Amino acid sequence: MSLPPVEVPSGAMRFNSDSQKLEYWDGAQWLQVSTFSPNIGISTATGGASLGAGPRGVFGIGFLSPSNTNVINYITISSTGNAIDFGDLLSKTRQRCGCSSSTRGLIAGGYTGPGFINTIEFITISSTGNSTSFGSLSTSSRASTPGSCANATRGVFAGGYVVPANTNVIDFVTISSTGNAQDFGDLSSSAGREVLGGLSSSTRGVFGGGAVPTAVNVIEFITIATIGNSTDFGDLTSSRRTKGCSNATRGLFGGGYSGSGPSGVNTIDFVTIATLGNATDFGDMSAVADNPGSCASSTRGVWCGGNVPASGERNVIEYVSIATQGNAIDFGDLTQAAAQVVGMSNAHGGL
Repeated sequence: MSLPPVEVPSGAMRFNSDSQKLEYWDGAQWLQVSTFSPNIGISTATGGASLGAGPRGVFGIGFLSPSNTNVINYITISSTGNAIDFGDLLSKTRQRCGCSSSTRGLIAGGYTGPGFINTIEFITISSTGNSTSFGSLSTSSRASTPGSCANATRGVFAGGYVVPANTNVIDFVTISSTGNAQDFGDLSSSAGREVLGGLSSSTRGVFGGGAVPTAVNVIEFITIATIGNSTDFGDLTSSRRTKGCSNATRGLFGGGYSGSGPSGVNTIDFVTIATLGNATDFGDMSAVADNPGSCASSTRGVWCGGNVPASGERNVIEYVSIATQGNAIDFGDLTQAAAQVVGMSNAHGGL
């Protein structure tokens, strides 16, 4: 193919019919455009299924009766198969929350058994290994699973339990740095709440459900890049504690505990993050599970573990296709049964 006339601007694109390649003009010559897919994750074949490169979900396993654990597992979200050991958290702790950028995952708060902690620690998602100290939440102690969400820059933690009551405080950190969390604003309820689901797009964080201590169906949102109090979004289809995950468009809230005694729901709800309004029924999880872990890629939402009334902790991992509606499908198993699991990924809707 001949060179272009002199009026063709630098940066112009063409498809070369001879080479069947896309090319651009740099002002002096046509250069072939190189394309690639980022290698998110690493290829590993130990223990469970062989998990290749792709979006990675990481789970901090919190509680296996009668003890807390510090085990971290990971999966490749685009595949199926059993989870693989990642490393260990700094302490054996349950009732934590997690959020992440495309490179780093944060785990915050929790209950150690003898007491509550407000520490934040981090992992590098694409590698394996033990967690490292990051800083602390702004409140003196926080447990019973605060809600959390993130975009590529900020991690946000909302609500939770601060002795002797729930809190409505929202904190934030810059994920790429280390240090203590800063005040962001407050949740809408002055009483605060615990065990609320969190999810996000790149601009908006959404928190749904939770307990005050009675379960609620409230959904509210924040603009992650600013600071300020949350604003009403709508309502879940039922009042419950729950766990959330999302791609850039749609947020899902799955499962949870709805009251006292052996009561709970296996319902999955969805919302369109950019709009306001009540959640809509999406489908069902395979069992009524309280405090599962959750994470997402651009196409899949994943839940794992959780406490099933009358039978205890489970090791099940299951997933849905976010763009459709329907019941969850079996993915594989965690390395051990667990409840109060914390989840995160390097490919969720906030990135």
